[in-house]
Amino acid sequence: MSVLFYRRPDYVAKLPGPMNLAQCQVYVERTQKHRRAIPPELSFENIIQNRALPPCTLQDFMDYLVYVSHDAENLQFWLWLQEYTKKFYSAPPSEQALSLPWTPIDPPQTLGQDPSQLPSRTFDKQKIGVTQYEINFDQPDLPMSPAFDKQSFTSGVTNSNRSANESVEDAYAQAGLKWHSFTIQPFRSEINRVISHYLAPNAPRELNLSHKSRAAVLHALQHTTHPSAFSIVRDMVEGTLRGQSHPNFIRWSICNGNKPRVLFVRNSGIAHVIGAIILAVFLVLSGRSRWWRLFVVPLFLVGFSIGVAAYKGLCVIVHSTHSRGLRPWEQFGDAASLTSFDADDEATLSTDEVYSMSHRSKRAISMDTFGTSNSFDHELWVEKYKKKPLLQRIFTKQIWVQDETIRLLQDRIVIQSYIWSVMLTIPLTALIVALPVFDVI
Repeated sequence: MSVLFYRRPDYVAKLPGPMNLAQCQVYVERTQKHRRAIPPELSFENIIQNRALPPCTLQDFMDYLVYVSHDAENLQFWLWLQEYTKKFYSAPPSEQALSLPWTPIDPPQTLGQDPSQLPSRTFDKQKIGVTQYEINFDQPDLPMSPAFDKQSFTSGVTNSNRSANESVEDAYAQAGLKWHSFTIQPFRSEINRVISHYLAPNAPRELNLSHKSRAAVLHALQHTTHPSAFSIVRDMVEGTLRGQSHPNFIRWSICNGNKPRVLFVRNSGIAHVIGAIILAVFLVLSGRSRWWRLFVVPLFLVGFSIGVAAYKGLCVIVHSTHSRGLRPWEQFGDAASLTSFDADDEATLSTDEVYSMSHRSKRAISMDTFGTSNSFDHELWVEKYKKKPLLQRIFTKQIWVQDETIRLLQDRIVIQSYIWSVMLTIPLTALIVALPVFDVI
């Protein structure tokens, strides 16, 4: 990587509409251009396997998707699928035999038909001795009262506005699928929970899928709980994470200041440059010796150096200690991020889960497969941060950047800003000194 011309990964904007394979391919093609901007130590695999240190841990990645990118459901689903795949292949062969690998059926007309009318590539119900089909979802669905207390919650509330069973059945119905899944297959209850959390319309963590893609994966899940049933969704989610979310996360992690701090430093750099130009004009028109004009050099050096660094998201003062400012959700502690619930959340959670999550922060729950929606507007820190004075937002508390690779990238950007500052200051100063003397003022 060239010190002079190093660039952070380019920002990869979200494409409009639901996820699709063509869109994911566009993400991959865009990221090829800045592959060298992301060191191997910060690769997607290392982030997912939690091998990096703050601010690039898996929890930091999840925080970015929850609070900045607003698409954390992709990572939550992908992490679950990785664990589910391992668990499925660890099951006894006799259980695996009940859920055969899924081969997608090309004609869309097959969706919603009776299984006896489907092509023979799908397995026959009679071969596995199944005579009845019903969704067996064993988690009760109860709503939570505003003033939460476990005893009153479990004794006083008995119904929910929208049960998880209804969510699964509605998802099948909207996809045009009229018959029920095989309950004898392994992990069927868990699959139903995934449907109610990620695949059903209006699910707490609904994936951004087209109707066609949703119908295809639900059709596959009706037949089998084999991980191959998720192949379409898996490819789209992984493509989005690798090609769009991960580069943007690395770009964001390199910044050591929040938005108010970066804007303040950037404007300070512009002010120093403007001040140098005003001073130069005054000295030229005042009739003083040309050597007085060298006083513009410090202003140019400071202005260009902090301005170039701020343009890339860095504050050189904060960088001097290899620190970074606390993110808004980190400034008030986990107590300001306790989880609250709405009807859709409660419908997919058991009583014990709701009680447990009500005492945990959103950051902790975001790593759970089955949890609340990723909305954070109700968290206490949001209102507290809005009331925080501007100066306190700019000069917030700082913590040390633990990941060495991030520190090296920041060093590279700051050194680059110093070099560019010198390269811009020398010709500008030479031009100012070369101007003739005007005794006007």
